[in-house]
Amino acid sequence: MAGTFLLEVVTPEKLLLSQQVDQVIAPGSEGEFGVLPGHCHFLTTLRIGELHYRVGDLTSHMAILWGFAEVTPTKVTIMAEIAEKAEDIDVGRAQAAVEKAEERLKAGGLPSEVKEAEISLEKARLRKKIADRTHKN
Repeated sequence: MAGTFLLEVVTPEKLLLSQQVDQVIAPGSEGEFGVLPGHCHFLTTLRIGELHYRVGDLTSHMAILWGFAEVTPTKVTIMAEIAEKAEDIDVGRAQAAVEKAEERLKAGGLPSEVKEAEISLEKARLRKKIADRTHKN
């Protein structure tokens, strides 16, 4: 298809997505970046964040939890430690995870425990935000 490129999202378990898309916005470790057809080659690390991809007028969302992105003029490959499509996120479980992570953070503890609780809360809030947006539409 003219004006599109292939987006593949891969986790250690499976190929989660392989689709021709018009645009991708990804959570780079140095900030979000956008990709359109014909983009220059680059490789970057990813942080916890939201991946947006557009096909025509439809924008889809996915939670990305760390990884790498390889961009070429005709393909974007996202190699994520964890990735989850918005429609696969259970809103109730996401809310429960936020509450549990907030409790762990309030409990405090060793610096390593606090850092782990902060990361858990960031992941839980991301999943909740994506699930809320998708299930409202």
